[in-house]
Amino acid sequence: MTRLTYALLLASFALPATAQTIYKCTDASGGTLISNAKVDKNCKAVASSPESSMPAPKARSASSGAAANPSPAGFPRVQEDTQKARDTDRRRILEQELAGEQRNLEQAKKELAEQESIRNGDEKNYQRVLDRLTPYKERVAQHERNIQAVQKEMGNLR
Repeated sequence: MTRLTYALLLASFALPATAQTIYKCTDASGGTLISNAKVDKNCKAVASSPESSMPAPKARSASSGAAANPSPAGFPRVQEDTQKARDTDRRRILEQELAGEQRNLEQAKKELAEQESIRNGDEKNYQRVLDRLTPYKERVAQHERNIQAVQKEMGNLR
């Protein structure tokens, strides 16, 4: 009986943090019950979790972003002209990536059109045609997603 009691007591410590107090209750026949609610007057508090004395974090507004979190005193700062040069380089790189992806998309569309125009004995089994065209369609879709991602990234530039 004591092993069961200890097992229940140890298991009660693994209860979620929402249970504030754990009670050990003894009934008339000597049985033990571990509960997070006081069943009767014979229940004794065994463990209780401390009340949180920390207030909830304040919601941040969009206008308080930079002002609420100033840089530490020794934090290195980037010169304005250096940052502008970096932003210009980043824009140029993204524009190059976008142009490359657009070329790749046009090539993938051209290859898909070529495959769709090929007619052979597969027309009798439409699933074979779909299986043959699937990689080409996936390549077109991938280039379209890449273009959207680069355009989104360019939209995030200053």
